[in-house]
Amino acid sequence: MQIRRINAETALVPTTGYSQAIEVNGHTRTLFISGQIPVAADGSVPEDFEAQCRLAWSNVEAQLSAAGMTLDNLVMHRTYLADRRYTTVNRAVRNQVLGGRETALTVVIAGIFDEAWLLEIEAVAAA
Repeated sequence: MQIRRINAETALVPTTGYSQAIEVNGHTRTLFISGQIPVAADGSVPEDFEAQCRLAWSNVEAQLSAAGMTLDNLVMHRTYLADRRYTTVNRAVRNQVLGGRETALTVVIAGIFDEAWLLEIEAVAAA
């Protein structure tokens, strides 16, 4: 499988660890990961945003692992934030978790299904 990052010369240059577009060739499987919420297997929800963000990413990684994939297979993700004030921490945690991987990405400020959840992350991976 080959992943090619595309950033058109006529578009804004990404500065926060993402690509404007991703092209995937030679893959045989595509995995669509439903919105992963900041809820642990025991039903607990951390109170602070950073802990929720790390847990949601951990849940994304768990789904990837269950499909025999890793973060290296991630090609796109969309994060829904409950409030704009979480953008800086969200970016910092995302960049730390992804470790230089530059997926296609969208961040949306939206009402989240459960008021206790401060974010939700959905993703697409290919192998």
